[in-house]
Amino acid sequence: MTSIRIDIVSDVVCPWCYLGKARLELAIAEVQDSISTEVFWQPYQLNPDYPPEGVDHQKELAEKLGGVENVARIHENLKALGREVGIAYDFDAIKIGPNTLDAHRLITWAGIEGPDMQDAVVSALFKANFEEGRNIGSRAVLSEIAGECGMDSRVITALLGSDADKDTVEQAIAAARDMGVAGVPFFIIDGKYAISGAQTPDMLANAFRQIAAEKSSEQQKLN
Repeated sequence: MTSIRIDIVSDVVCPWCYLGKARLELAIAEVQDSISTEVFWQPYQLNPDYPPEGVDHQKELAEKLGGVENVARIHENLKALGREVGIAYDFDAIKIGPNTLDAHRLITWAGIEGPDMQDAVVSALFKANFEEGRNIGSRAVLSEIAGECGMDSRVITALLGSDADKDTVEQAIAAARDMGVAGVPFFIIDGKYAISGAQTPDMLANAFRQIAAEKSSEQQKLN
């Protein structure tokens, strides 16, 4: 069985990233009999200039996307795509547009406990924001989510109250931009293949098969 590493550059307030995660999971399930995958989440901020307390999400989105009607049209499209993969987007429930730096710090700490914990926290953050309307810029909410996922919420509360790993997250975001990442989700396979956007499960699965076949061929040549 060939093993591949998948790094996903993502922001937890990006609806396409949530869709991309669900589609990725379907793609992985499709190839799991022949390809072993490890998934790691890398930070990106769509709105790095948002203040710590966040902004009025609905107002900001309307200004950014050219009005309420455009927002509604885009959201209806996303809701339909979400239903196909089990996501129940509730865009009306989102009141605060958060700064996601602290959320990415939490994802970083979850990664220390392993890929499974990191994946669980990422899933919980997406669900909290897009389905439950919780403010994932709130440190209290982040500590709650950490606890719900099995992390020590008291430790997370203490870490969030410090500057721990702010530089780490900011440097990783800068590195992604320097690499040319201008939109998310952005998938990096084995550190050398790139796939941009929330591609369909079939497209991702075929890409994984092709990459795994090339990797297997290269290993056979070396042996």
